Amino acid sequence: QVQVVESGGGLVQPGGSLRLSCAASESIFSFNTMAWYRQAPGKQRELVAEIFSGGFTNYGDSVRGRFIISRDYAKRTVYLQMNSLKPEDTAVYLCNARKQGRGMDYTYWGQGTQVTVSS
Repeated sequence: QVQVVESGGGLVQPGGSLRLSCAASESIFSFNTMAWYRQAPGKQRELVAEIFSGGFTNYGDSVRGRFIISRDYAKRTVYLQMNSLKPEDTAVYLCNARKQGRGMDYTYWGQGTQVTVSS
């Protein structure tokens, strides 16, 4: 069973930075897409950033220019560098990995890591 595990969340002041990590239990070469989503209380889950197998990246409007998604194949890890954090970035951040095989789509979610932006 494929697992993805997030880490790196915490409490940070407005304007600060955090780096989240998502470690996969198998080579990330196997995934078509890896992404970060977030969910705040009372709100819908939203896409934060995604990176495709070819290297193309996509960001949600609210984080574009502040967050950067990257990956390290050797460490089987995807990162989310979050800069200029705002209170509205407070949420549980979840890692998502998707791949295709045998004519089927597979999606894997982590348990999430809490990010709180507050003074």
